[in-house]
Amino acid sequence: GESTTIGKLMKITEIFDGVKKLAESGVPLLGTCAGMIVLAKRGDEQVLRTKQPLLGLMDISVVRNAFGRQRESFEADLNIPILGEKPFRGVFIRAPAVKEIWGDAEVIAEFMGKIVGVKQRNIIAVAFHPELTDDTRLHEYFLRMCRGDG
Repeated sequence: GESTTIGKLMKITEIFDGVKKLAESGVPLLGTCAGMIVLAKRGDEQVLRTKQPLLGLMDISVVRNAFGRQRESFEADLNIPILGEKPFRGVFIRAPAVKEIWGDAEVIAEFMGKIVGVKQRNIIAVAFHPELTDDTRLHEYFLRMCRGDG
């Protein structure tokens, strides 16, 4: 899958450790969909079976394809309080979900009883694709984090 390929390419191109060190030093990161999986400390059986490299930066356990395969892709309005009262349209394509959180990881979005958005210190991970909508609020929030006021 995409997240396995991303993790393996990060290792091959030797950016894996650099990205990890940057995040650990406080540089903000935003992971979307497959990026959520790569940021996690733990993954499901699929992650274990494929020996997928995980950055282990967030105190979360993830499940790949939590809402089904490609055919089951969908859009839904999400309540994301850090973005204001207006619903955020989430585009879910073979989306993961967070199965468990611990430490200081916090839930920022849920859908159908599943965690689809988390924030931990300088890192945000979402199971959907904010870049596929015209709503820029999540990216604006991330940019504020980068400037130190988010």
